[in-house]
Amino acid sequence: MEDLETKLREFDSNKCSVPVPDPKILMSLAQDLPAVWSSPSTDMRLKQRIVRILIQEIVADIDETSREVVLLIHWAGGRHSELRVKKSETGKHRYCTSLEAIDVIRKMAGKFSDEQIATTLNRLRLRTGADNAWNENRIYSVRHHHDLPSFDPNQSSSSEFVTLEQAAQRLDLSPPSVRKMIELKILTGHQIVECAPWQIPITELDREEVRKAAINLRNRVRVSRSGNHQNQPRLFSGS
Repeated sequence: MEDLETKLREFDSNKCSVPVPDPKILMSLAQDLPAVWSSPSTDMRLKQRIVRILIQEIVADIDETSREVVLLIHWAGGRHSELRVKKSETGKHRYCTSLEAIDVIRKMAGKFSDEQIATTLNRLRLRTGADNAWNENRIYSVRHHHDLPSFDPNQSSSSEFVTLEQAAQRLDLSPPSVRKMIELKILTGHQIVECAPWQIPITELDREEVRKAAINLRNRVRVSRSGNHQNQPRLFSGS
């Protein structure tokens, strides 16, 4: 028992004899801490040791009013800091697809193929929740999750319209020429959302005005927007 007491006194004596660090050195180390923490050469184990030295405990609480996680950090030395983090909604995480992308998929589902929907989202520069480009499989996953319909080319609604490319093929024109007719309001067409494929009623292709305009375009007749140029054939004429 006496031996243990002697060793304890020696231990306390040696512990108390450790010199107090120079305050200037401590301040220098504190100023270097951000550089050490942000350095690419600093591994995670060293950061964990720094955190254990600087932080005594972290108390977490939930603020239901603001839907935030409140973290009260107790630092070594007696100071405290509060950090608030937005609480994720039930069933959601930070990799959720944006509401804008979901809205586009919802509007196009059942009317266009997954490939066309993916192309539209990529043209709109909308990314997935994981910041990836869209493809058919990713569109299918979103549709399945939100119980959205798939595209059926045999449905009557899909057979009532043709795309810009299909209309061009039927009128024996280039897609830009058909787009020109839509801009001049000769041909009726619409897009569900910007950058989506055009939907042109099939019945439009049989209208006399459209057929005459297509003939003029095929014959390379210049389009007059104002109609003020004399002796210039117009897209509306049948000559």
